[in-house]
Amino acid sequence: MVKKEEPTKLEGPVGQLEALLTFPQDPSSQTTVIICHPHPLYGGTMSNKVVTTLARTFDEMGYQTVRFNFRGVGKSEGIYGEAIGEIDDLLAVLSWVRQRFPEHKVWLAGFSFGSHITAQVAARDHRIEQLVSIAPPVNHFNFQNTNDVSCPWLVVMGEEDEVVPVEDVRKWLTTAKPPIQSVFLPGVTHFFHGRLVELREVIQAAVVRDQLL
Repeated sequence: MVKKEEPTKLEGPVGQLEALLTFPQDPSSQTTVIICHPHPLYGGTMSNKVVTTLARTFDEMGYQTVRFNFRGVGKSEGIYGEAIGEIDDLLAVLSWVRQRFPEHKVWLAGFSFGSHITAQVAARDHRIEQLVSIAPPVNHFNFQNTNDVSCPWLVVMGEEDEVVPVEDVRKWLTTAKPPIQSVFLPGVTHFFHGRLVELREVIQAAVVRDQLL
């Protein structure tokens, strides 16, 4: 079955943000997942293959998704905001989703840089229902200030990640409060080359009726 896609633009803090909504053919719940892409200065966009895999993953689960380009990426206006501006971008998208779909629960998912942005927002907004972080760059951004995240949190990491030291992630996880569910995949690199199907399966296996195990 072909999912319905709706390209759109919404008002961000410094101009319009380019976004793409996907609606599952057979929705199983009133849940919207907002997905954030990798670092804007290193080629990250909402068309990144891990980001699109996340969208496909949640679509197969019956959830609608929203992908968007951070400021200065694609057709989104503005320039890179040193992560602070990108947090504001996500807050704007979150507000837009809640206005358009007020009955929906909201999940956040992010890959690499996007996982930092989503974690920061989830720490502030305790209405977020779930958080999914793929290859969180704990060596580049401060994840120690995310102990206020109150929703279930899943981290998926490749054990051969060449961008984020795996031991840094393991060390961070030992200090996380509350504990974070984590899955480490042997032989997998940062961009999950050749292992995207496995990434999808891992996420879907960790979710049961809108709740992480």
